[in-house]
Amino acid sequence: MNRTGRPGGLLTRGTNQAGGRLYNERLALSLIRRHASLPKADLARMTGLSPQTVSTIVNQLEADGLVRRLEPLRGRVGQPLVPYELHPRGAFFLGLKVGRRSSDVVLLDFAGAVLGRIHEPHPYPTPQSIVALAGRGISELAGSLPLAERARIAGFGIAAPFEMWNWKNQFAAPADVLEAWRVADIREEVAAISPWPVYFHNDGTAACAAELVLGEGAEHPDFLYIFIGSFIGGGVVLNGHLFPGRTGYGGAVAPLPVPVPGGGFQQILKTASIYVLAEKLVATGADPRVLWRDPDEWGELGAPLDEWVEESARALAQAIVTAVSIIDFGTIILDGAFPLPVRARLAERTRKLIAGFDLQGLAGFSLIEGTLGSRAREIGGACLPLLANFTQDREVLFKDG
Repeated sequence: MNRTGRPGGLLTRGTNQAGGRLYNERLALSLIRRHASLPKADLARMTGLSPQTVSTIVNQLEADGLVRRLEPLRGRVGQPLVPYELHPRGAFFLGLKVGRRSSDVVLLDFAGAVLGRIHEPHPYPTPQSIVALAGRGISELAGSLPLAERARIAGFGIAAPFEMWNWKNQFAAPADVLEAWRVADIREEVAAISPWPVYFHNDGTAACAAELVLGEGAEHPDFLYIFIGSFIGGGVVLNGHLFPGRTGYGGAVAPLPVPVPGGGFQQILKTASIYVLAEKLVATGADPRVLWRDPDEWGELGAPLDEWVEESARALAQAIVTAVSIIDFGTIILDGAFPLPVRARLAERTRKLIAGFDLQGLAGFSLIEGTLGSRAREIGGACLPLLANFTQDREVLFKDG
């Protein structure tokens, strides 16, 4: 899998080393994305590159159709400054989310807008159904672009839980489906039908990538990202870069042990996941399908939701304090496949419970809400090729050629 980041110093300065031209172009694109638009003079100041070098870089990006100039900024002393913004039609990305109860494929433009989406509910995903959905994304979503713009598709990203065959109790799929997932190489199967490079990562890390590129992440160089879907997951950003970790499990969150009533511990997965809320609804005779039909509107769920929010907040508070004790995160970003009022309620209750811990020895940190909600994972899938091709990437400096 193509890695999208690794730990290191926050890269905001240009370089003249070998491979520097590509790095400097990506740095310029990253800064323009972060600030919405920038003139060449500001790019030169931020990167430490000469005005002539920046002018060459921006002119090339404009010629490549990746940025476009805006109206000059007048009313200042001297020549008017011409800001540049990302050209939305400069590149396109396909992203696929593999979910427990539904899967989605989206088409994203270079500015991060979703141009099209296919949503497919299911009792559980199978490798065959996911490859078929990827095929629909290629034919229907990519096919909706004019032929010239299809040539600007940079890649197909897949966001999926790792090792789904090990989640027998939570996944509720037949044994043969779990075995099919164990032997399947979904990236290779999609690559066989995709005209573009295929990128694959854990769904929590992919959602974290989306928050980094398109959400609050631009303002927070070090954060732990927590996403609550059918299963809880997450990701880590250090020094402004996605940090997948040694094996891709960086920020997995789900295995973190938390206390349970009556003593002992269990993984936070078994407390702060939406499948747990579904079980509570079933126990009261309610229909849990309301949770999957429209993640943005659950209606009134009453006592099961109240209980789940309280239990989840207690588990999250414990996990967050533990995480901050190990890595000096300045920010925790909480998001999930639930309505905004539920997210706000869960975040507020978690903050109050965190305040009750003994935080001596920890620097201050904040818990904020994410920005992408239930769409984060599929958008995150689309962000994988975006990260690999068009953003600051420390590894560019170490690649041959």
